[in-house]
Amino acid sequence: MSDRREKLALTFILLTITIDAIGIGLIFPVMPDLIESVTGGSLSQAALWGGLLSTSYAVMQFLFGPIIGSLSDRFGRRPILLISLFVMALDYLVMAIAPTIWLLLAARVVAGITAATYSTATAYIADITPPENRGARFGLIGACFGVGFVAGPMIGGLLASIDLHAPFYAAAALALANMVFGWFVLPETVTDATRRPFSLARANPLGALRAVSRLPGVRRVLICFLILGIAMNVYPAIWAYYGQARFGWDTTMVGLSLALYGVSFAVGQALLVGPLIRRFGEHRAAHYGMWVDIVTLAGLGLVTSGLHALIITPITALGGVVTPALQALASRAAPADAQGELQGVLASLNAVAMITSPLLMTAIFSAFTSPTAPVFSPGAPFLLAAAMMIVCLALHVTGRTKA
Repeated sequence: MSDRREKLALTFILLTITIDAIGIGLIFPVMPDLIESVTGGSLSQAALWGGLLSTSYAVMQFLFGPIIGSLSDRFGRRPILLISLFVMALDYLVMAIAPTIWLLLAARVVAGITAATYSTATAYIADITPPENRGARFGLIGACFGVGFVAGPMIGGLLASIDLHAPFYAAAALALANMVFGWFVLPETVTDATRRPFSLARANPLGALRAVSRLPGVRRVLICFLILGIAMNVYPAIWAYYGQARFGWDTTMVGLSLALYGVSFAVGQALLVGPLIRRFGEHRAAHYGMWVDIVTLAGLGLVTSGLHALIITPITALGGVVTPALQALASRAAPADAQGELQGVLASLNAVAMITSPLLMTAIFSAFTSPTAPVFSPGAPFLLAAAMMIVCLALHVTGRTKA
């Protein structure tokens, strides 16, 4: 593949991931009003439905991450990505016109399936990138999520002020436009030499996990990846509640602080991950990043000043090196014909973290902020996350020592 074609293909992949993240953020501000309009219920009832919609989305990612990844190992990355973008565009249009909550729920189920193409996108990057550079490029994926985390809600809020359904039409247009772009610039990377027959026994999440965990040195990486995901999802799970309870922040301040986190994360993934991995290697970069996570999470768990929390927030970007470093370590261990399967397993583990972390962290927050709490500690979830990262660090160091 020529340098120009590779750059265009990489641009398409990164746009796909960014659009996926923006699409989630676009509809986030309007979901309460949309659910209320189709159910005729109250805000509290809408919140329950919102939780069900979010959970169904994550469950589909868990179930279909390995399936989509394995399909891409069999039929190629290009058709899987282009078909998924087309279905995603149709799905957003359905959400825009859905007259009932059940159709909206079905649309979120389909959206969760199409979002499972994250595994195919990361497998494509692994296909076109030498092993020593994969960590840096996986960092670009994190940067794309950071951009979407900031831009999506902002754009969605502005469009919703025009029309409640406008964010869905915008998300559909973005997905469709990117599909057209990909049609012209995306070459196939799966060859006859790397193509692998599709096996349902390996494509289901548990079968794929068993197969991938047999690769040398990968099992500890997968465990660390899961612990990391549960710990770091503490931010979206409880940040708004934490800011209000600890510092008395209003919704504007919560939004600004989340934007600071998103910008810091995106900049860190784009500009710091590559140099850190090149300087220290994947193992040591992950090691140092875990220490940063432990210190920043503990700091947020203990601070009582909103200013101090805002000072700590950009430092968390240094810990963002852990995920791409672990991805690169796992990718090195996987053969060329199993990159899609591996990335599907990582996507499933991330979905498990997205399901588990909000339940766990909000329960801890509630326990330590209720009137009957033995100690008032809104930062308790961050302290728990810090403790989890200590376990993650111990596993990572032990695995490195044995290797």
